[in-house]
Amino acid sequence: MKKIAIIGRPNVGKSSLFNRLVKKRDAITSEQAGTTRDVKRRHVVIINKEALLLDTGGLDKGCELFDRIKEKSLEAAHKADIILYMVDGRTIPEDEDKKLFYELQTLGKDVALVVNKIDNDKMKDNLWDYYEFGTDAIFGISVAHNRSIVPLLDWMYEKIPDSDIIKEENDEEDDVNIIEEDGSEYDFFDEDENAEDEDEDDDDGFFYTDVNEEDFEDDSIFAQNDRIKEFNEEDVNHIKISIIGRTNVGKSSLLNALLGEERSVVSSVAGTTIDPIDESIEYKGKQLTFVDTAGLRRRGKIVGIEKFALMRTKEMLENSNMALVVLDASEPLLDLDEKIAGLVDSNRLACIIVLNKWDIANREDYDKIIQNVRDRFKFLAYAPIITLSAKSHKRVDKLHDMILEINENYSQRIKTSELNEVLEKALRRHQLPSMRGQVIRIYYATQYETRPPKIAIVMNKPRGLHFTYRRYLTNKLRESFNFSGTPVLFKAKKRGEK
Repeated sequence: MKKIAIIGRPNVGKSSLFNRLVKKRDAITSEQAGTTRDVKRRHVVIINKEALLLDTGGLDKGCELFDRIKEKSLEAAHKADIILYMVDGRTIPEDEDKKLFYELQTLGKDVALVVNKIDNDKMKDNLWDYYEFGTDAIFGISVAHNRSIVPLLDWMYEKIPDSDIIKEENDEEDDVNIIEEDGSEYDFFDEDENAEDEDEDDDDGFFYTDVNEEDFEDDSIFAQNDRIKEFNEEDVNHIKISIIGRTNVGKSSLLNALLGEERSVVSSVAGTTIDPIDESIEYKGKQLTFVDTAGLRRRGKIVGIEKFALMRTKEMLENSNMALVVLDASEPLLDLDEKIAGLVDSNRLACIIVLNKWDIANREDYDKIIQNVRDRFKFLAYAPIITLSAKSHKRVDKLHDMILEINENYSQRIKTSELNEVLEKALRRHQLPSMRGQVIRIYYATQYETRPPKIAIVMNKPRGLHFTYRRYLTNKLRESFNFSGTPVLFKAKKRGEK
């Protein structure tokens, strides 16, 4: 499959074009330079040929962060088969653009010069200045106004071999993003005018989720709320794992260590990751999809584009099976760490607590550190703890196997007979207390769902199942079955109730 990389300096519209081609609001865009930092990859179908589209960070230089972004972007260009070099048509050609464009041409790739922001016929005259780049593959377009994109699509179509034509039976709207030949008339973004905002104001003072559209460059690409799972929820062979934590705890370093490659930009700048990125690997017959999310901060410290990034982080958690809660073992735990871990509990995810930077932590206080974590995260008492160093890759290999083991627990189904045997023993040991003089009876229990395990308790008066007795039953189940790393949920119901 051919790879198409969108390359260019900051704020020329690379992510907007990426969103246009994948036909959804995927990449975050804003006027802030350096919004895109990691390389984002998505499959796209142009007319009837499939390709892999890469959105890259801006080719800028200066600080450590921008140097790392530029390095990743150029690395993506070297690996691509087709390169779209984008420039801002509202300005005169820059010498730096010419230099970078000529360097890309020497790679022997198919390279097109895409002059963006040609928003009207009058601005077409600006194109003449860009012919000095010495290429015939020059396209003046306007992503924002969807102008003159068809010739660019036709050019890309010609560069993709016929062997990548997809079969008609696979051309389903829900499975692939198809760019029609008449792209100028195509509604790339399907608006749902009746969609309601799902996010409410948080009054806990930590997370900002009430995002204003005017904070961003183009409100036409403002995120919609998508609750559709990106994978088969029943497929136990596919595990989607979100890596979460506050800024600078080593989430991106952990992703790179888990993948065995430098996939995510890592720097000393707090909040380096903005747009969540995902990457999949095969491990022992399972597909592991890791999602590197934006680092979370206190509400008062969240600025600009980070507001949108935090929305994306919460959305990714809602579409995940498991979370790796990353903590900095070399620093004291913060209240914010507990707030972040609370997102795992609220989304009912399987969980592993990762104590990163163990190579620089005070390992002599191991028992004290572990006990402190257990005391602070009592609501994640089921989550195992692993100590590792993402930077040196020490013990990271053990995390892969731990993920598979917990996925088995998260996906297991317990026989009704075995559940009721445990329930009967629990009831004999501690009978349910009465409610206002009324006898509370439990008839039987049965598991009705997996990922996470959900158990129905059939009884005469469901309201009589006190939370303390739920906790007691949970502990008894954990003693009898391996539910390490996964929450266990109960639903009290009457006979015949769905």
